[in-house]
Order: sequence, then C-alpha cells, then structure tokens
Amino acid sequence: MVRDVFDDKQLLRLYGSLGVGHVRYPTAGSSSMSEAQPFYVNAPYGITFAHNGNLTNARELRVFLDKIAHRHINTDSDSELLLNILANNLQKTGKFRVNEEDIFTAIKDLYEQCRGAYACVAMVAGFGIIGFRDPHGIRPLALGRRSTPDGYDYMFASESAALEALGFTDCEDVKPGEAIIITRGQVSRRQLVSGKAIAPCIFEFVYFARQDSIIDGISVYKARLAMGEALAKQVVDTLGDSMDIDVVIPVPDTSRVAALQLSHTLDILYREGFNRNRYVGRTFIMPGQQTRRKNVRRKLNAMALEFHGKNVLLVDDSIVRGTTSKEIIQMARDAGAKKVYFASCSPAIRYPNVYGIDMPSRKELVAHGRNDDEVAREIGADKVIYQKQDDLVESVRHYNPLIEKFDTAVFDSCYITGDVDDAYMDYIEGERNDENMTSLADDNDCVGLHNNFMK
Repeated sequence: MVRDVFDDKQLLRLYGSLGVGHVRYPTAGSSSMSEAQPFYVNAPYGITFAHNGNLTNARELRVFLDKIAHRHINTDSDSELLLNILANNLQKTGKFRVNEEDIFTAIKDLYEQCRGAYACVAMVAGFGIIGFRDPHGIRPLALGRRSTPDGYDYMFASESAALEALGFTDCEDVKPGEAIIITRGQVSRRQLVSGKAIAPCIFEFVYFARQDSIIDGISVYKARLAMGEALAKQVVDTLGDSMDIDVVIPVPDTSRVAALQLSHTLDILYREGFNRNRYVGRTFIMPGQQTRRKNVRRKLNAMALEFHGKNVLLVDDSIVRGTTSKEIIQMARDAGAKKVYFASCSPAIRYPNVYGIDMPSRKELVAHGRNDDEVAREIGADKVIYQKQDDLVESVRHYNPLIEKFDTAVFDSCYITGDVDDAYMDYIEGERNDENMTSLADDNDCVGLHNNFMK
C-alpha cells in the first residue's frame, strides 16, 4: 500500500510544489523494478512521466525511436515509449525553453503517432504539470482543484475518489483527446483531437474503480446498483420455476453493491458469507495459476454458519481465468452449501484486454471456447449466470446518455482502435501467458535494463 511505502518522514523530505507519482501495475513488459513509474528523461527539459493504459503500436514506435529519433529505450514499458515520443516531439522545437503552445503541438503530434489507450501525467522541470487522455477516452483521468490561502492547488488522478480524499473539489474529467497544462500562473486546456469514437472501458465500472468515484459523469455506485437489478432479472430468466435460492452472498469487495441490489430485487436474504483478508491483493493479476489458487484461500475465509445446508447464490463482478471462482465455490461447498449458483455482473470474458488491463491469453480465459454450462462444470458451480452485454452497457450508460458506446472488447472482440489483428493478438498473448509472466516475476529483483548487444 502506498501509505506503507511513503510515510510522513519521507514525504516531508520532498521539496518543491510539483510532483508525479504512480501506483505500480504493469500491463505490458515485465514487473521488473526497472519498469516502476514515473519514468524520467533529462533531455530535453527534464520530463517526468506516468501513464495508465497500453499502446497497440508499441513495436512500431520502438523501431521509430531507435532508427529515426535515435532515442535508447531501456525497458519493455509502454510508458517509456510515450515519454520518449513526447520528448522527441518537444526536442524538435530546438528552444532553450518551451511554452504552452509548444507542448500542445508536441501532444497533438503524439496523438497522431500513438494508438491504444493512455491516460498520462507529465511534469516538465520548473515549468508545470501536464495531463492528457487518448482520443477514445478508454482509460480515465480526472482533474481536481483545492483552495489554499495562497491560491489553488491542482491534481490529476485516475479517479475522483483519490482527489476528494485529499480535499480537492471541482472535480472534472479530462476529455478524450484533451490536454491540460498547469503552470504557476495559469491553467491552459485544449481539445487537440475530436471526431473519434468515445468508448470508456466498461470494466472500470464493473471492477477497477472505487464505488464512490465518478468517471465520465457516471457514478460507479449507481452503475453497480443498476447492474445488480439487471442481473436479478437474468437470474429469474435462467432459473425460472426451479428458483430455490436461500441466500445471496457477495464475493468481496466490488460485487457487494450489485449483490445487495440483486437480493432486494429478488426479495431473497442477503448475507456476508466471506471474511476478506485486506492484505492480499487482486488474485486475477497475479502471475502463475498455483500462486493465484493459493492466494484465494489466504484472501477469503468462508463462514460456515451462512452456508451450511443452504442453496447459495454467489455474486461476483466477473469470471476471468476461473481460478478464483473455482476456489470460492469449493470453499462454499466445504462450508456446507447444498447448491452453489454463481452470478457474474459482467458477461462472459472470452477475449484479452489490450488497453491496459492485465488479462491473460485467450486459452487461459475460462469462458473462451466454452458455453455457460461448460463454464459451470469447469468451476464446479451448479449453474453460472452471466449478465447480458446490452444490460451491462445500459446499466452504465443510463447515467450519461451522451456516451454512446463503451469498450466491451473482452466480451465481443470489437477493439475500438481498429488495429488489433491475429498477429497482434499472438504477440501480446506470448507476452502475457502464465509461463512468461511467472518467469518475469521470479526475476523481479533484477534491474532489467537492456544492456545486451543488438541482434
């Protein structure tokens, strides 16, 4: 946790009025220490950079930076590529000092060069802070303002909840294709790209975002309530006259809101049946099947008094590899459940995410190539009930009708950037498969910089 790494004593040693920080979650490349963000380049102008997302043309950019821009890339991180593209664009000015116009021009050129999902923050030494978001708005980015006796403080963050926790108000989303520059004297903003299809990642609302956040004008909490109500109807349609559920139990934590609304809609008892260990992280992003399975048991403990002799409906936000779901279902049976139904707030995940969520290869997704009954057998459930995609989209879109579509590629393989083909999928799956990720995790203590001879 961030507060365990940066205590008050360390924070007091940080001088100045500008800063960039990042909570690690690598989605391309490895989890080597060399890929910890923010990244920094000394020339030009001393730029510090952090990013959330994933580039779909990273290999092309790497060749460009090497052969044309002559900038050496040390890691496999997309963040380092973005930083060096921005730095190269700024270097073209040839100026001793840059201004806002130069930075806007450099970012507009970056938009033309980089494809994929990216929410970025950067700091130019002695000049200011920059925030910008990809033209499709796939990954979120918010800006907040805090009043002080000396004027206003400004802060960028992935979620409004982070801003509000630190006393920042007037929170607003950075628009897709927009760049904002904050200097000592002013806040400058410009819409650099328009006309692109806007498609925020729907998985932010299903799983990643904190429930008290507002993203693109949509309350995550209200969206999850709507998901639970829609899922309740799907439960009725699936089980019909054989409905024999005694109790609804959420899988902590993100499914709680939806499970509560589902139980209310169905008029079935809601109970907390799992006690969660808050010191174990998210299991679906852990490298290695064995590691994930072991950590599910460490993360959750089933309370027998809520399971024994009952037909249980477990509600979770999603089913990815199925490892976590399978262990949870077995825990429910070990605690005495007669039947275990499993409801997912999202549709079946059958395709990888290529826009910044570290989902596995297709063959490692439990729903890829399987129907609902086959998934149920694989994870040991009496029945699996998935949310319908149209219902999920409407649950979120209802609170901001101006957003006409969302990134739902993990369900339907419709990738919004239009450049994800079989060759790219084979490449990214080779990077992300369990064997490769486990190997990289084992080598986590190595610095990981690229100092070998060129091939």
